[in-house]
Amino acid sequence: MNVLLLGSGGREHALAWKLAQSPLLEKLYAAPGNPGIAEYAELADVAIADQRAVIDFCLRHSIGFVAIGPEAPLVEGLADNLRTMGIAVFGPGKAAAQLEGSKGFTKDLCARENIPTAGYVRVESRDGALAALDDFRLPVVIKADGLAAGKGVTVATTREEAEGAVAAIFADAGGSAVIEEFLEGEEASLFVLTDGTAILPFGSAQDHKRVGDGDTGPNTGGMGAYSPARVLTPALEAEAIDTIVRPTVEALARAGTPYSGVLYAGLMLTAAGPKLIEYNARFGDPECQVLMLRLEEDLLELMAATAKGELADRPAPRFSPEPALTVVMAAKGYPGTPETGGAIRGIEAAQAEGARVFQAGTRLEGETLVASGGRVLNVTARGATVAEAQAAAYRAVDAIDFPTGFCRRDIGWREVAREQG
Repeated sequence: MNVLLLGSGGREHALAWKLAQSPLLEKLYAAPGNPGIAEYAELADVAIADQRAVIDFCLRHSIGFVAIGPEAPLVEGLADNLRTMGIAVFGPGKAAAQLEGSKGFTKDLCARENIPTAGYVRVESRDGALAALDDFRLPVVIKADGLAAGKGVTVATTREEAEGAVAAIFADAGGSAVIEEFLEGEEASLFVLTDGTAILPFGSAQDHKRVGDGDTGPNTGGMGAYSPARVLTPALEAEAIDTIVRPTVEALARAGTPYSGVLYAGLMLTAAGPKLIEYNARFGDPECQVLMLRLEEDLLELMAATAKGELADRPAPRFSPEPALTVVMAAKGYPGTPETGGAIRGIEAAQAEGARVFQAGTRLEGETLVASGGRVLNVTARGATVAEAQAAAYRAVDAIDFPTGFCRRDIGWREVAREQG
């Protein structure tokens, strides 16, 4: 079948690489794509926010299946409109995508369904938020209600920091926020495929959100990840599915808005068991990159089965037992104002080291690959242990010539420390 992949980041490069391996694929298109994705797909100059343009492209090019990478088109209802036109799609409809599109929606669903999560309050004004802070101990978590590209969360350790986060959210009219209690524990990311009824586990990962080594500095969209997250043991994974994921899927089905696609649960592993931090309605970035490097099945076939509601009789997808680790190379200045335009060389040398380099924020200037965004490259490798995957990824990082780039040097540090005992 002809497939259209929507998106332009490292997540979509990893999906394109995996989709291109499917015997079901006739031709892969990507909109807007990036220079790395162009190795596997024909790039289409289509603005993915323009739903009419996306649908027109699908009709003109006999697209039989659409894979939506980023969250914004899902929250805007693109999947619904594609399905209305008879085009199969991987990704939830607008109502179900509110799990990511609105923190308040998700917290209220958790309250109704007795899903373990942090205590919270929804606030619709600056004054209301400041008053609500009195009910929380420090540190306190303040989240913008809508989409924020992974950066709309502040863990405030002082009252002044909390008030600053509130002021930033309500600087413009129409702001909305969720204030939450701070959860103690270690974070892990759990992925499942669901067709609205059946639920198939789809691996785990641990992301590194802070920009600096030792988990210091501001939050980013993610500076690296590894998979699997062994701290999420089989018993804890089963508990999280039973107490968090399954009640969520069942509640959405009862509401007449079944969830179809990948559901990503960000978990805090507390002393009282797994608690939900947040949901994402798509593959994580950079978690997708390590999952795709480990997946040992046909991604397109899995996506199509999800879209057709055919997951009930399937076993859980197979993943390599070897861990994978990805290091994000970002442009200097990220997560603030990144320095774009810096030349990038040495990707071939990095891949000769056995790694896979997924491009995230790149463009071509003539024949030269340059940085075009904050997160620029995802240098990804596997190994017999996390320590070996980490070493392989950093050997590849060191083979890349990207003078205006930087990366953390400690991705996977918790699991490496556990391995070393």
